Amino acid sequence: MLGLPDHVSTCLFDLDGVLTRTAKVHAAAWKRMFDDYLRQRADREGSAFVPFDAVHDYDEYVDGRPREDGVRTFLASRGITLPEGAVDDSPDRETVHGLGTRKNALVLRMIREQGVEAYEGSVDFVRAARDAGLHRGVVSSSANCRDVLVAAGIEDLFEQRVDGVTVAEQQLRGKPAPDSYLAAARLFGVAPSDAAVFEDALAGVAAGRAGGFGFVVGVDRAGQASALRDHGADVVVTDLSELLDRG
Repeated sequence: MLGLPDHVSTCLFDLDGVLTRTAKVHAAAWKRMFDDYLRQRADREGSAFVPFDAVHDYDEYVDGRPREDGVRTFLASRGITLPEGAVDDSPDRETVHGLGTRKNALVLRMIREQGVEAYEGSVDFVRAARDAGLHRGVVSSSANCRDVLVAAGIEDLFEQRVDGVTVAEQQLRGKPAPDSYLAAARLFGVAPSDAAVFEDALAGVAAGRAGGFGFVVGVDRAGQASALRDHGADVVVTDLSELLDRG
């Protein structure tokens, strides 16, 4: 009924873009933060301002990665290296953590102002997985994961959560490394081969494949079906309701 292999006992879902319509909010916050920084840097150095591309740059360098990894990876693509700074750096500090703090403040304000909407097809699928007796967990690089789940009204559908807080506490490598998904499998006491990963980010799909998970579902919200397959998705859907239709 779920369109999954029979051996799958556990479903591990990414948050932004899979369960909730927050990927666009994150992309907008990244763009505003990076554009402000890049413009200030260009003015200071007398160089050309090249804005952050909310589609290509977001998908390639920041989507699915822990916040500071996203800062480092995108800046590296522009040949920029900044001091790491400290986790309590203020938003005005020109450090990796400072820019990450600036982005987080923006996304939290957007979420407060706009609210959080869950994808109806994803909620239907998670409920169907629950009714079928499958375990359900959320695996997200966001430190705001629980707040988003609560705001969307879906926290009670999941038994476990591995998020940005967990990643920091356990010093896990961020996606595309499989560490966060492997940590979630351990919480359920299952082998990765008996779990399915649901991801819309290229880095997240790559993490599911690298971890040896039994089934990797790519959720194509941005017209990148081919890239999701290339990164390791076993199947690509535009909405999780399609899996119910196949089942």
